[in-house]
Parts: sequence; structure tokens; C-alpha cells
Amino acid sequence: MNLANKLTMLRVILVPFFAFFMLANGLIPYSYLWAAIIFTVASITDTADGKIARKYNMVTNFGKFLDPLADKLLVVTALICFVELGWASAWVTAIIVAREFVVSGIRLIAAGSEKKTVIAASIWGKLKTASTMVAICVIIIMHIIEGFGGISADTFPIQLISDILMYISCILTAISGVKYIWDYREIFASEHKN
Repeated sequence: MNLANKLTMLRVILVPFFAFFMLANGLIPYSYLWAAIIFTVASITDTADGKIARKYNMVTNFGKFLDPLADKLLVVTALICFVELGWASAWVTAIIVAREFVVSGIRLIAAGSEKKTVIAASIWGKLKTASTMVAICVIIIMHIIEGFGGISADTFPIQLISDILMYISCILTAISGVKYIWDYREIFASEHKN
């Protein structure tokens, strides 16, 4: 296993530790801070593994499969933890998770089609990813600051800001998902004929 794939595997391994610290508030001191550190390290590996793979010609089929899967595991885990903690609405999270399944399915169908089409991320997909990552980071940071007594939910609209960030992410996610379905509708048509 090359270095790029090891970094991707590290991201997968970090996911349960991130979830543990997110849900261990009250059991472990500074648990949200530890979760944020783990999320940051995982995010850095996401940037690093791709750059290393391309620069040193380490691109593999295993990496192409595992890298987006690791990203989805990290983001979906964060959002599920948010629902458990009451930081995000279940319906918003459901839309974001459903889009990930749909787009992954479209990519699998495209890759398995006669043309062996590889679907690159669109600008809407990149906006969706960026907005979701920003939302996750800002929401966790607000709760870390609250835990240190820097802000209070009574005087600072933590939940309102969280909701707005998640709604923006949800809207971009829905647009991105609909655009993928529309842009690659011929794949469904050709598969249906077979």
C-alpha cells in the first residue's frame, strides 16, 4: 500500500475516534476540542493524499474507490453526531446523506457502463462539499467556544447560525444532486434498455 492510500486509510480509521469524542461530552474533558482536532487531521489527509498520489504517480484503483468513500464516512458521521446532539435537523441530514448515495450510485453505473464513464466533481458538487465542511467546522467551533464559556446559547444564536449553515449546505446539496441526475440521465436510459 502506497503513502497516498495509507493517508486515506488513516482518514477511515479516524472516523470512529471522531464520533467517540463528539458523543463523549461530559465523559471526557474537552471532547469537542479533541473531535475538532481529529476532524482537522482527517481533512488534512484528504488534501494530502490526492496531491501525493498525483505528484508521485501513486494513483490506484483502490485509492480512487477509497478516497471518496472516506470523505463520505467522515461527513456523514459528523452529521449523524449533530443530529444526536440536537445541533442539526434529521431531515436536513437525510437529504445530504441521500444525495451522497444517489451520486455514488450514478458514478458506479457510469463506471460500469459500456463507455466506462468517470464522473468528475462538478462546480455544484465542490460548492456542496465546501459548504458542508465549513458548516461542520463552524458548528463544532461554536460549541467548543461555548464549552470554554466564551459564548452562551442564551446570548449568542448558536442554533440559528447552525441551522442557517446546514440549510445552505442542504440547498447546495439538493441542487448538486438534481444536476448530477439531469446531466447523466442518458446513463439511466442506456442501462434501462439493457
